[in-house]
This record gives sequence, C-alpha cells and structure tokens, in this order.
Amino acid sequence: MINVTCAIIRNEENEILVVQRGEATDHPFKWEFPGGKLVKGETEEECIIREINEELSMDIVICGRVPEVIHDYGHKQINLIPFICDTLDELPFLSEHLAYKWINPNDLKTIDFSEADIVVAEYYMNLLLKEKGYTEIKSQQEILTSSDDKELQDMINRMMSMQEAEWIATSAIENPLIFNKLMQYSFSSDKKLAFRASWTLTKVCDKFPDLIYPYIPEIITRLDKIDNESTQRSFLRIISLSKMGRIDEKLHGILAEHCFAALKSGFSAIAIKAYSMEILYNLVVIYPELLNELTATINLLEGEGSAGVIARGRMIIKKLGNTPITPKSSHL
Repeated sequence: MINVTCAIIRNEENEILVVQRGEATDHPFKWEFPGGKLVKGETEEECIIREINEELSMDIVICGRVPEVIHDYGHKQINLIPFICDTLDELPFLSEHLAYKWINPNDLKTIDFSEADIVVAEYYMNLLLKEKGYTEIKSQQEILTSSDDKELQDMINRMMSMQEAEWIATSAIENPLIFNKLMQYSFSSDKKLAFRASWTLTKVCDKFPDLIYPYIPEIITRLDKIDNESTQRSFLRIISLSKMGRIDEKLHGILAEHCFAALKSGFSAIAIKAYSMEILYNLVVIYPELLNELTATINLLEGEGSAGVIARGRMIIKKLGNTPITPKSSHL
C-alpha cells in the first residue's frame, strides 16, 4: 500500500486546480489533484505542502480534509489522502505535469480524472452539498445578527465556498460589529479561524477599502508579532491595495523594514514576498531613496527565489522603470 497525499486547491474565485499527467506516467494524459507520496518521517500535512511547493511552486493553506480513498490499480494499491487547501497563487509553475486549469467545482464531474481522483472529486462535491444543507437548517442571517461568538466562529470555520465568504463580507460591510469581530478573530491563536477571518476581511476591503484605514495602524504595528503566515498574507494583500498616502507616515518605516525582511528571509511564503514587493514599490514612489535597495533585493531573488517570486520581481522592476517618482520632503 502506497500512501499518497493530494490537494483540492481553491483560488479566490473558488475555482479548483487540476493538473494533467504526462505521457510517460502510470496514467498518461489523465487529470488529477496534485500531490505525491509521503516521505519517511514526515506528516501527511508536511507532505502535501512540500509536494505542492516542489511540483507547482505554490503556497497553500490547509483548510480541511475529505475521506481517504483506497484504490487498487492492479500494478499498485494506493491510499489517497486528500486535503482541502486555499491559495492566493494563481500561476502554478509546472515541473512534472503537462498542463493545468482552474475549474468551477460543478464541472469536476466532467474532468477525465484518474480513478482514485474521481472518488475524491465526488467526496468534495458531496461535502459542498452537505454544507449547503447546514446553512438551510439555521440561517446565516440568524447567526450574523446574534451576539454568540461561538456560532459566528463556527460559521467562519465551516466556510466551504467563495460565495459564503462574500456573504459574510457583505454582512461585515453592513454591520460594524461583524467587521470588528473579523478583525479580532484575525489575531486569534486559532490559526484556522485567524486565516479565514483575515481572508474574509480581504473580501470586505475589495468592495469597500475605506473601511480598513482606521485599523491599518494596528495591523502594521502587529505584523512582526503575527506567526500565522496565512494571516500575514491577507493583511499584506490589504495593505498592498491601500493608498500609501492615507497611511500615517510614521508607519511607513515600520512597514518598509518588515517587507524588506520578508523578501530577504529564506522562509517567507511566496505570496508574502509578492505582496511585500508590491508594498515596497508603493513606498518607493514616495521615497525614491529606497529604489536601489529594492532593486538589489529583487535581483538577489533571481538566484534563490521560486519561479513565482522571480516573475513578480521582474514585473515590479518593469513598473519601477515606467513610473514617475515624486519624492516627499520627509524621509524614512
């Protein structure tokens, strides 16, 4: 029996990533959920994170599981261990597969999957239907208008689709209490709750960016203390899309220091590096003395960064060359 992990990876549009196997494989040209075999001494969670990074150069966050699938292919028997994962990385860098595509969950049944992956797809679609049934038993509106913290936290932790995240985000826009709770949960020691709450905040800020500005000072001053990479990723995305001129200049230095440290670290996730580059670009427009340091830091990534980080770095360098820089009288 071979233990193999796989990932049902969802993007921000709630689409699912599937990849196509090559001709010289056990299942030529079949599609599958990406993943790979467990290595001795590693956990199943460590395995799937490693495999996705090695195969696709993507960062994922594990959000849940579906039942394991045991399948006998004749020449081998596998135990397929599926994880439900989220990502902000849209462009996988293929090192082992022929092709990839993002598909609507409803279209999973149309994909020419390997046999074990067919069962995984069915499990996931059934889970979505079950979750939909749960929300019909007790309406989301009842939960979102109650003062019960546990029920709201449970709802956030049970989110299975982009539509549900958008629904909670809309409620947060209309109800300041919900928005405040999402901020509070984003700093929780419960990493899953913190990730989902901060991720939902990004949906709020996409629609109404003005709502986040009163909270940005707290976010920036606490960035270094957040040990949850998923929450950091969400907060950096929010800051990268914010207008730097509306952020207190006293915080610019803290932000620049944090983002440069993230770029130079060998442990920062791809999305964290990408959003840090975008924030530093926004700062360079105001503080041109940062230009040389940012350019040099990005150039260093050419030799040691992932394909996704290198591509984003080249994009930032190109933007810097095309952007007029108007320095402020004050400096970092």
